[in-house]
This record gives sequence, structure tokens and C-alpha cells, in this order.
Amino acid sequence: MDVSGLVWAGTLVALTAILLVDLLIIGRRPHEPSVRESSLWVGFYVALALVFGAGVWLASGPSAAGQFYTGWLTEYSLSVDNLFVFVIIMARFAVPRQYQQKVLLIGIVLALVMRGGFIAAGAALISQFSWVFYIFGAFLIYTAVNLARQGEPDEDEFTENVLIRWSRKALPISKDYDSAKLTTHENGRRLFTPMLIVMIAIGTTDLIFALDSIPAIFGITQEPYLVFTANVFALMGLRQLYFLLGGLLDRLIYLSYGLAVVLGFIGVKLVLEALADNNLPFINNGEHVGWAPHIPIWLSLTVILGTLLVATIASLVKSSRDRRRMLAEARR
Repeated sequence: MDVSGLVWAGTLVALTAILLVDLLIIGRRPHEPSVRESSLWVGFYVALALVFGAGVWLASGPSAAGQFYTGWLTEYSLSVDNLFVFVIIMARFAVPRQYQQKVLLIGIVLALVMRGGFIAAGAALISQFSWVFYIFGAFLIYTAVNLARQGEPDEDEFTENVLIRWSRKALPISKDYDSAKLTTHENGRRLFTPMLIVMIAIGTTDLIFALDSIPAIFGITQEPYLVFTANVFALMGLRQLYFLLGGLLDRLIYLSYGLAVVLGFIGVKLVLEALADNNLPFINNGEHVGWAPHIPIWLSLTVILGTLLVATIASLVKSSRDRRRMLAEARR
């Protein structure tokens, strides 16, 4: 794709404007959104992504549009997995429901900034060193194996990282929240509120998830414009999706296994493409590996969509059976 600076600038301005409107709504009226409100916002952002993909199709053809849709779907599913950790963080730090919107939006902004940096670094590495796909692929396969072993995280497994523990000890922290403020006054002293610790927890979590998601999207497309926009559209509406899904997250018990399959598939795809374009002297004497195929984008989209669909349906069926069994046992 040959994306001009004008198109980049217009895209950044439009997406920033949407985020600012979102921030303005929260700043004026912090609240817990209703199911209807959340549904409308999520539907709006999904429709926006579909329309954007159609625009990519018209401007650059079906291949580019397919790369965008596949990348967006992958990043969206990984973002949903982020919500499990966000739920744990909110519960661990007892964040009042009416202030969780602000925490989530700031977390999303932090994620966008971090991913933007990773995308720029990844694009620079790929343009200079094609062998970096071996590293990306191996990392994704390693992540997939760990995800399949661990399953979904729960509150008991959440451990505070070094930065959070240091912040608790080194910074003067108040015991209670003061709305959604980061600082407050107590007995004439200015203190940080627990909201700062929550922001640090969200930010470091975003950093960890960015390490997984960026190699995954580069396994689908190497176009920086598509990588960036797929990430942005995947993160937009995540705040409303958090409130819309609510207790449904607990029922998606096989989502981690589905994501493990997706990450593993993309990791294998990256390694195969690296072999097909190989120029490392210690692999096949620096020659391309003829038997290694380039997996087409339509097959990637089919595998990813099918895996997520099976994982979701299987999760809901298993959760319904478990709930019926629990009710039957309670009646005995």
C-alpha cells in the first residue's frame, strides 16, 4: 500500500476526535453505562471498523481489506482477553463502578500509545531484518503454549508487579478514592489516591499485552497503516464492551484456549513465511526453503474466525450445562 502523509494525518485526526468525544462524555458525566448505551456504542464502533474496511477495499483492493479485517478480528479477540485482567484489577483495588469508565478509557489511551511505539519499532525491524519473523513466530508459539496451560486468569492468581509494589511503598497513598482523581488532600497533606495504583496496574498490563498483540498482527500484514488502524479499531469500544459483557466474561471459559490456537497458528504462519523467504546462512545454506508455503489471507481469516466461533459456542454450552447441574444439585 502507498499511503500518503495526508491520509495518515486525516486518519489520525479523525480517530483522535472520536476518542476526545468519548473522553468528554465520561468527564462530564461519570457513570456506569446501561446495557442499551453500551450496545449502541459497541455496535457503532464495530460498524465503523466494517465501513473503514470497505473503504480500504475500494482504495486498495480486496487483499488489503482482507488483511485489515483479519488483523482487526485478531486484535479484537485479544482485546477481549484483556478484559479478564481488567475485571480482576478493578475487583482487586475495589474501584467504584461509576469511575471504572475513566480508568478503562485512560487504559485504552495508554495501550494506543504503547502499541504505536511497538508498531513503529516492529515496522523498522521488519524492513531491515526479514529474519525477525523467526523471533516473532517463536514468541507467539511460546505465548500460545503458556496461554493454553494457564487458561483464564483469576483474582487469586493476580500478583502485583515490581512497579506496583514500589509505588505502594514509596508514594503517599490515601486509603479512600476521591471520585476519579489521582490526588487528594487529607489533613493538609496532598496524597495520591488508590486510583494512581490502578492506572499503573492497567498501564503495565497494557504493556504486557502489547508484546503479544503486535507480533500477532505483523503475522497477518506488514503494512504499518493496516497494523495501526486494526489496533485502534480493536481498542475502540473496549470500554463499553467491558460493561456490555459483564458476567458473560466468566462464561467464556474456553476463550483462552481459542486464543492460544489463534496465536499458535499465526506463529507457525510467521515461521513458514520466514522459511519461504529465508536468507540466513545457517538455514538451508541461506537459500529459500521451497516446501514452506505462504498461507493466504482468506485461509488465515477462516481459521481465526472459525476458532473463535467454536471457542465461544463451546464456552456458552459448557457454562449452561454447569449452571443447570448446579441448580439441580441445589434442589436436592
